Amino acid sequence: MSAAKTSRVHLTAAATGTLPRALLLAICIIYGLAGLFGRDPWKNEDAAGFGVMWQLATGGTQDWLMPNIVGRPYGEDGPLVFWVGALMIRLFGGWLGAPDASRIATALFYFGTCSLIWYATYLLGRRAEVQPFAYVFGGQPNARDYGRTLADGALLIFLACVGLAMRGHETTPQVGQVCFVAMSLYGMVRSLDKPIQGGIWLGVGLGALTLSSGPVIPLVLLASVIICGLACKPLPLPRVLLASVPLALALVAAWMAAAYFGATDHNDAVTFIREWSRYDRRTYGAPNAAALNFIARNLLLFTWPVWPIACWAWLSWSGMRRAPHVALPLAMLLPPLLLLFLLRAPGDVQFILLLPPMAVLAAFGLPTLTRAAINAIDWFALLFFTIFGGFVWFMWIARTTGQPPRVAANIYRLLPGFQQDFTVSAIVYALLVTAAWILIVRWRLSRAPKQIWRPVVISAAGTTLMWVLAMTLWLPSINYGKTYRDVAQAASMALPTAYNCVQPIRMGDAQLASFAYFGHIRFGGPDDGCDVLLRHDPVDYGEPTSISHFEWRLIWEGRRPSDRDERFRMYRLVDMSRVAPPRPSLPGRRLPSHP
Repeated sequence: MSAAKTSRVHLTAAATGTLPRALLLAICIIYGLAGLFGRDPWKNEDAAGFGVMWQLATGGTQDWLMPNIVGRPYGEDGPLVFWVGALMIRLFGGWLGAPDASRIATALFYFGTCSLIWYATYLLGRRAEVQPFAYVFGGQPNARDYGRTLADGALLIFLACVGLAMRGHETTPQVGQVCFVAMSLYGMVRSLDKPIQGGIWLGVGLGALTLSSGPVIPLVLLASVIICGLACKPLPLPRVLLASVPLALALVAAWMAAAYFGATDHNDAVTFIREWSRYDRRTYGAPNAAALNFIARNLLLFTWPVWPIACWAWLSWSGMRRAPHVALPLAMLLPPLLLLFLLRAPGDVQFILLLPPMAVLAAFGLPTLTRAAINAIDWFALLFFTIFGGFVWFMWIARTTGQPPRVAANIYRLLPGFQQDFTVSAIVYALLVTAAWILIVRWRLSRAPKQIWRPVVISAAGTTLMWVLAMTLWLPSINYGKTYRDVAQAASMALPTAYNCVQPIRMGDAQLASFAYFGHIRFGGPDDGCDVLLRHDPVDYGEPTSISHFEWRLIWEGRRPSDRDERFRMYRLVDMSRVAPPRPSLPGRRLPSHP
């Protein structure tokens, strides 16, 4: 018996029943929209991304061609995601407010990613080489039903990922990048039966990924596509490359040409594009202990539960690893995974890029999971999310009622100065999602469905419960702890009535964007002759150096109540030649002392 035949799964038609459409759509919509609206931009990447979008929405052509935050160039990522966010601010900012309007772009990328994952898995699941074993007397599922069931499983696995909750709801370039990775994967899958159409999707995906990140990730993915095409014979590599590569290059070249010819100073455009292209080279380097330690501690949790199922799929399809359903997801998965180990500074920002191809690969591990593995995944998710949901409710009750006193005191200590914000609608939503969780668990345990997506429906519903509870019961507290609104407005009130501009010192992109938006502070650069300094002092750097006849005087000092490592100081430049000297006291006369 050949390896291909031994790796086929044995399923009946009953095992490929699709998940109820209403339940699948409800999980997608509730999970995707919860936490997007009614909050401020949060430190750090969320606020920085919003700052660029807001600058584009309120700025001119130069800002759109060369994104920046109040004049500071932002060349870490390409402009595409910022363009979409700025467009949403212009369209809906007057109705929703700029922060909420910018996150409409996040929702669009999220739903686009979900759709691309579903359709890529569906097309792969219909292929002949992955179909279940055909019984002599029939009873096996047809290709269409089998593909839909696998697609439902892939989408549930994607939604069940723990790390998607926070990173998937931010205004960062990564929410667009993950969508374009999924688009590139879909293009490869589509090219198996429609090479030109698939090549166009792949070209748009790689070009858009370049315009939303940098050149390194798309180039490495392109190299991986070529290697995959050589190993996976069904992939029509020449026609795919002919349709995709010129299109991707044209998209990137169009932005570069527009930036160069549309810039007031051509040298500024050349400098911006050069720094953007070089940023990746400063981001990646030889593996270091700090980055590897961070990845080892966080990657498995971030990608749970998709990584064990994906690993199982790799093992269970050992005889068909060059087949499209294994080779194509791996082509999109291995390059970003490799780049993670080359990061100079540790961080989880790029973890999200692994989720679409990993979810597609993991879907093909669902039909081969053993009953013991299915039960282990189910009961782990059931116990974990039930305990987590109960803990969230318990802590919220303690914070709201003050009982038990010791627990409430610990919560207040973490949020000094926070004023309780009780909203009935948030409680109603939290109760509804908790009731829905109970009903889903009861349905899953009482019906004991045989469908192959059953191991992940509890996990997907559990992550939805976790995120919605956090974004309803605890949203005011989280927003208070992660926003710069109050400190930025306090700094604005301390500004002189008349000033030229404020020069930021050691302020990060998130801080600069938040102070500019919330405080309406007019920032300037070193050459603008600013007469006010705003410094971020994580440690005591001392007073700024004074110059002849001028002195920097401290006029304000503050920090966010929930962060003891940040401290902001504002100084005003005072002309000492115009300040009257203090009157000398009379000889032999002592000033009265205060008690």
